[in-house]
Amino acid sequence: MSEPFAPPPEDRDWTYVITQGCNECGFTPFDHALASARLRETVPRWRAVLADASATTRPAPLVWSPLEYACHVRDVCRVMGRRVELMLAVDGSSFANWDQDATAIADRYWAQDPGKVADEYATAAEQAAASLDTVSGDAWERRGIRSNGSQFTVATLAVYFLHDVEHHLHDVGA
Repeated sequence: MSEPFAPPPEDRDWTYVITQGCNECGFTPFDHALASARLRETVPRWRAVLADASATTRPAPLVWSPLEYACHVRDVCRVMGRRVELMLAVDGSSFANWDQDATAIADRYWAQDPGKVADEYATAAEQAAASLDTVSGDAWERRGIRSNGSQFTVATLAVYFLHDVEHHLHDVGA
């Protein structure tokens, strides 16, 4: 398959969902201590999305296919899991920019195998959930700063992270 058109870059600052929720997908802020359980609950839903015969089909030329969204959330789990671990190791840590759009193109999301991505998502989600399982007490308040200056605690990052995964389930109708 040739490289599809790249969707317009995402430039919205989604940090508002931490406190306000998301009207687009129905996400409401939740107790951060539930993040690992909620993340694990997404695994069978993403597996079902990727098992569908239409998983590789884009609904419109500039809208990712379910497969491309799944690749993205797999990578979100990897990135956010590492960020949680970094925040737990170094309070006030800084995060390098992650260009999700460049990653989608460089890693050819559209050409990946849906079954393999389902397994990789399950592994990445479990690893991120396991990192969140280690957090307790004051560790939820450890801080991290994104390259654009957005500040997070482990607690707010957990909510922000889960919104991304759950929002994209909404995007693919799951």
